[in-house]
Amino acid sequence: MAHPTRIFKKPEELEKVWNDYKADIKNQEKEWLKVQYVGKDGNRVTDSVKIPYTLEGLKRYCWDNKIGQIDQYFDNHKGYYDDFVVICRAIRNEIRENQIIGGMNGFFNPSITQRLNGLVDKKETELKGGLNIPPLPDIGKR
Repeated sequence: MAHPTRIFKKPEELEKVWNDYKADIKNQEKEWLKVQYVGKDGNRVTDSVKIPYTLEGLKRYCWDNKIGQIDQYFDNHKGYYDDFVVICRAIRNEIRENQIIGGMNGFFNPSITQRLNGLVDKKETELKGGLNIPPLPDIGKR
């Protein structure tokens, strides 16, 4: 059963928008420049910064480009979008992989990447406390 107000009729249409979003991300990287001064003369060098894929970014891309709101495809309310489950899962997996690899390679903040993707770096530290006070000589008696 399909919802009557669908934006995409087939999963391939959502996949095309996903690929367009990724191309847009590549284009956005040119806008986010990291400035460095290198060499003995401090020459100014700019490098583009890698931008992570996000589901929020895809939603914004669809809204900004007048495609529409796409939350319902990922939420699959009442099973109206069952035929989109596979492409939505693939998109989520690619986003997660992009963020994890970017975090591991130092392109993205590893701490934020871990939190966004439910990864935890657990370090258990056990502290045992107590006081070890040596007996003091009785200085009141002489």
